[in-house]
Amino acid sequence: MLVKNLAPYEAIDGKYVVKFKKPVQKYARGWTFQLRLGDQSGEIMLSYWGNDKEGLVKNLYDSIKRDSVVNVIGETTMFNGRLSININPPKGKIKVLKPDEYEKSQFIPESDKDTKKMYAELTEVVSSMKNEQLKKLVNSFVKDRDFSDKFIKHPAAMYKHHGWLGGLLEHTLNVVKICDFFKSMHPELNRDLMITGAILHDIGKIRELDVSSHIKTSTEGMLIGHLALTYEEVTRKMDKLKMPQDIMLKVKHMIISHHGKIEYGSPKQPSIPEALIVFLADNADSKLTEMITHIKRAETEDDYIYVRDFGTIYLK
Repeated sequence: MLVKNLAPYEAIDGKYVVKFKKPVQKYARGWTFQLRLGDQSGEIMLSYWGNDKEGLVKNLYDSIKRDSVVNVIGETTMFNGRLSININPPKGKIKVLKPDEYEKSQFIPESDKDTKKMYAELTEVVSSMKNEQLKKLVNSFVKDRDFSDKFIKHPAAMYKHHGWLGGLLEHTLNVVKICDFFKSMHPELNRDLMITGAILHDIGKIRELDVSSHIKTSTEGMLIGHLALTYEEVTRKMDKLKMPQDIMLKVKHMIISHHGKIEYGSPKQPSIPEALIVFLADNADSKLTEMITHIKRAETEDDYIYVRDFGTIYLK
């Protein structure tokens, strides 16, 4: 019973992840609390209407943690024009599930592309690089088993572009292909430098985003962000490999400038052609994928939908 398929005033028996909780409060007939629930299709509020036994209600509330997956038996309703879920015990119930009682894919969408094939394609690109120092740098990540296991499965965002398992790899490969396209039009570009920037520009997202029962921002992701985390990871590796100073500076520059502008989070704007291409490729793929995702998920008979980041999107 996906959130997007729920209708008002129907019985519900489904599994959802807890996004956040509101404290237990007194109401006319007993004690109540609220949860924000979600799955891969959307989010919805739940209200639990307990009896006058405060201890029992609080024990249930305390057993439910943020990120818990719960089985909900209740009914949907409309409140202030919004769809929500009501649980009225004893008929209505909420139960915290164990990890073996649900599949992660129920709550986090997966890439519709084959991650093994995408990773094989990415490694082929790396093998085609000519500059041995840059090739060694990229392989120090790509051929590291611990890194690759995480990189292949990781999302690229929480809600926006490539916010699904395998999304980071899918986005990275797209950026690489766009860079190669620009190289075909502008032979003077340094391909190996662009490929290095394309593959490494977002690796900090492995530390920025946590994946459990849903995708969320980690503490260091919130306080530092993936751009700085990427810079840190790549700089550490380049120092270990004792790379030449001129190459190190250009690679660092591509990382810190890949958001394009200061107001978009980059401390420097692109100052070399290869950095400009990495920014443009990253921006093009992320924006295009986000718009296409909005179109695929739109559930309306209207010709348009309105999305804050894009304005009006035509659906026909």
